[in-house]
Amino acid sequence: MAKGRKIGNEKVSREDGYLYYIGKDGFVWQAPMKHNTRGKKRKVGSERINKKSGYMYYLGKDGYVWETKLKNA
Repeated sequence: MAKGRKIGNEKVSREDGYLYYIGKDGFVWQAPMKHNTRGKKRKVGSERINKKSGYMYYLGKDGYVWETKLKNA
């Protein structure tokens, strides 16, 4: 797997039962997993990430946003 590069400065604390992703607006969002029936989708980060074409963005286990170059982009 390709090594990523940490680009976020804000640490997001994770909760069990949620998926985390960087939305089209550039903010980190939290969405409940299927088994989490009480959860609601909400924005959890206040730092905006400027996305570049050909890169994938994700929230790492450490709570920071990372980027990695896509292989065939």
